[in-house]
Amino acid sequence: MKEQPLRTTVVGSYPFPGWLEFASQNLERFGAPDVEELIEDAVTVAVQDQVQAGLDVITDGEQTRLDFNLSFYGFLEGIDLETAPARQFGPPAHDQRARYRVTGELRAPRGLGAVRDFERLKRLAPPGPVLKVSLPGPYTLSGRLIPGSRYPDRYALTEALLPIVRAELEDLVTAGAREITVDEPSMSCYAHREDTERLVGIFNRTVEPIAGKCRVSTHLCFGNYKGRAVGPRRYAPMFPVFLDMNADEIHVEMAAREFAEIEILGQIAARKDVAAGIVDVKSYYIETPDEIASRVRRCLEHAPAERLSLAPDCGLSQTARWAARQKLANMVEGVRRVREELKS
Repeated sequence: MKEQPLRTTVVGSYPFPGWLEFASQNLERFGAPDVEELIEDAVTVAVQDQVQAGLDVITDGEQTRLDFNLSFYGFLEGIDLETAPARQFGPPAHDQRARYRVTGELRAPRGLGAVRDFERLKRLAPPGPVLKVSLPGPYTLSGRLIPGSRYPDRYALTEALLPIVRAELEDLVTAGAREITVDEPSMSCYAHREDTERLVGIFNRTVEPIAGKCRVSTHLCFGNYKGRAVGPRRYAPMFPVFLDMNADEIHVEMAAREFAEIEILGQIAARKDVAAGIVDVKSYYIETPDEIASRVRRCLEHAPAERLSLAPDCGLSQTARWAARQKLANMVEGVRRVREELKS
């Protein structure tokens, strides 16, 4: 179990400062020391915002990742990084994200960069909050790769990526990571049409080397590229099979779905810890502390406080920073009020 009831946490990503967005589009104008300074400053800002909000668990805001999973492809050998998106204009959709052609054996001789990010976070974060690392699982990571003769389908790509992710997870534990989220939102997006037992098997083989050595969690949502879902937003196709995932905590989005299927919190809490998304990252309505407190009380009708964590629905990278900052502060304050009620 987690170290305290009603723990406040985040999924992983945090908005880029505007200057980092600009710099990332003009990296050719910066030298290597400039880029490292940009990253250090951005992580410092992300950490500061989370600490000021009062979160119990923080991340580096994934400030080195220009995209939740696309940035990892820069560490892979055997793919063509020059592939352009199929559609360049119009309302944003997933076909405006690049897909990459596989040209050879998938390898990552330098790792996936998460260990260096974690070492930076340890150095920049103040004492107090728990430090968490988020990493996409191999099924989600395979999503933007184009199958071909070497890897004929998504599952073949997943199997090729699985040992790469496993090795990164092992290296993170060796580096001192004590909380790791292996994000598999593609599993929740496509569980309605895939073999759920096969998906669970993939997850469990991925985390096998680190299970019991750190706190393992997973994040199951329905997509958030440009604030849009990509799959039918129902958890029913996943459960109870996904309860067999070898994770200490499962995070599910509730706020954007008006707390539909809230009873799933109880199913998860009967077997492991559950993190409930109680802040809608797809909306610019700022939930008040009173509303947050009401949502926490509602979650407590299904999961006990010692099993329950509270978080936004998804990562905050697609949300403006001013909104993300206020949403987190209000979330922490609303949870604090309920903690005080439980003490009385």
